[in-house]
Amino acid sequence: MIQDKVQTTPAPVAAPVLAAGARSAPSASAIYEGLKAQRDELNGQLEGLQNTRREITSQLEDIAAGSPDRAPLEARLKEIDARTSVADQMIAGNAAQIAQAAAIPGAVVEQPPMIIQGPPEEAYVLGGIFMFIVFLPLSIALARRIWRRSAAVVTAFPRELADRLSRMEQAVEATAVEVERIGEGQRFLTRLFTEGEGARTIGAGAAVPLERTQLKTPERLP
Repeated sequence: MIQDKVQTTPAPVAAPVLAAGARSAPSASAIYEGLKAQRDELNGQLEGLQNTRREITSQLEDIAAGSPDRAPLEARLKEIDARTSVADQMIAGNAAQIAQAAAIPGAVVEQPPMIIQGPPEEAYVLGGIFMFIVFLPLSIALARRIWRRSAAVVTAFPRELADRLSRMEQAVEATAVEVERIGEGQRFLTRLFTEGEGARTIGAGAAVPLERTQLKTPERLP
């Protein structure tokens, strides 16, 4: 058997009665607000009764038919249904009282209209739509233009610098050819000096120093 979470529904609140010798009666607006507070309280209690009924119904679905545990829950369910009916009647009576209290002049206090400072909300909406339609394509076009300009700057090469690099390349190639020629000459001379016959051929046509002529034997002189 579950515990009941809903308090006992109070009796309907009647309109306040003036006591003897009372100086002032509650205003029509106060009575109207009190009846509205009573309506909110009754609605809260009715919601609690409905939640309790759903819990009991869920427990009954888990218990097999004919079980002795179903009897207390069924009795509790009948009690909840009776209290729910009473709460519904009280809410209906409260609605009638609120309607009567609202008919009294001065009971319903109208809220002053909210004064909006600045432009209306439509201006902000239209401004946002205008910015989205106009500025978004402009920003995309500007970004594409900047991207193309940067790409052109990277790909474009100054003509003067290109000519200078071309001349430097030609000079380097000419220098490389000359160095290759010098290297070929050095290799040729080295090969001639290393070979004995080539060395004598070169020495025959050259001037013979005095020391070498004195050291030679008469048989080898011409």
